[in-house]
Amino acid sequence: PSYSYRIINRYPHDPDAFTQGLLYVDGELYESTGIKRTPSSLRRVDLTTGELLQFLDVGSDYFGEGLALWQDKLIQLTWQNGVAFVYDKESFELLHTWEYETEGWGITHNGRCLIMSDGSDTLYFRDPETFAEVGRLTVQDQNGPVRLLNELEYIDGEVWANVWQSNRIVRIDPATGQVTGIIDLAGLLDSATLTQPADVLNGIAYHAENGRLFVTGKLWPTLFEIELVPDEAN
Repeated sequence: PSYSYRIINRYPHDPDAFTQGLLYVDGELYESTGIKRTPSSLRRVDLTTGELLQFLDVGSDYFGEGLALWQDKLIQLTWQNGVAFVYDKESFELLHTWEYETEGWGITHNGRCLIMSDGSDTLYFRDPETFAEVGRLTVQDQNGPVRLLNELEYIDGEVWANVWQSNRIVRIDPATGQVTGIIDLAGLLDSATLTQPADVLNGIAYHAENGRLFVTGKLWPTLFEIELVPDEAN
């Protein structure tokens, strides 16, 4: 099925945040940013006001990418550094690091395994205690492999993935790799609101208890709460 959207709320978002990973936890957002020209960061942000509550400079040597919360630890990927940082959720203290062979793009978990993307059509399943690979899955739709899988969120038994450089989110069956739905978010950001050029849609956060869905983009001045609208042609 295909879906469009209805905007429920708009919230301020730092237009200098090159959003790579996004989480909703207890009324707050956790965000991983990365870009070459400014230091990557890990941040905790007030959802309603956009106020920065906690900030960690990851440094310009690392390009921050996807972000996941596993128990009381935040796991932040890096793009081409081959290292994941594991932090204490409350203090942002670096506890340890993991190494991996691929690029790092998005990360989420299903309650048992971490699920990671690397910009290809593959999802990697990893042990949350050791980061060892325990499985992988090729993602495809009716036209073949779906590549450029970026920021990930696990929602109601499915993996949702931003498709890089597009306005699409794909919904993926984690058992088969089949795309089960496509969400078209074209037109979400009004270019008239921009104070600088904005980059692409990236960032999905979900509040499981009441089904709130949040999306934003790299350098976007706004974070949106949306609900899905099934297309009539479904």
